[in-house]
Amino acid sequence: MTKGTKKAYIDLLDNLDKLEISYKIVDHPAAETIQQADSYIAGLEGVRTKSMFLKDKKHFYMIVMDDKKRLDFKDFQQLTGTKRLSMAHNHDIDEQLGLEAGIISPFGLINNQTHNIQVFFDKEMLDAENILTFHPNLNTHTIFLEASDLMKFIKACGFDYKIIDLK
Repeated sequence: MTKGTKKAYIDLLDNLDKLEISYKIVDHPAAETIQQADSYIAGLEGVRTKSMFLKDKKHFYMIVMDDKKRLDFKDFQQLTGTKRLSMAHNHDIDEQLGLEAGIISPFGLINNQTHNIQVFFDKEMLDAENILTFHPNLNTHTIFLEASDLMKFIKACGFDYKIIDLK
């Protein structure tokens, strides 16, 4: 089943073009899992990422990391001073990012007008390679772009980000 919308995908590409950000798109069947998505882009250069959307009582957090790494909640809480984190609910994902579970990525920040999401990147992922991969608001495509261009996009959306060293 396809997740995301064609409009969200086209709006994203329009924004990347306006920012003069270079990217490569790979079209593929709908990817329902990380493993499936990775299989569709096997052999192509780039860090396979996952974006986790978490919350506490007052805030939302997006953590972007290599999809092979597991998030240690206690480590993240120590690094960031957060407490009582949980995975955001589907209605939170839709309300805050205009996305569905399974296609969460930093590109959803374009839909968050309240700028109430704190964004974190795992340092190791950024050190590993310069090209990152994501679903571009639709799970029938994978986008490849340089980490510096992703950071440019995030800044253009009015967000800051922090780079942290997740264990």
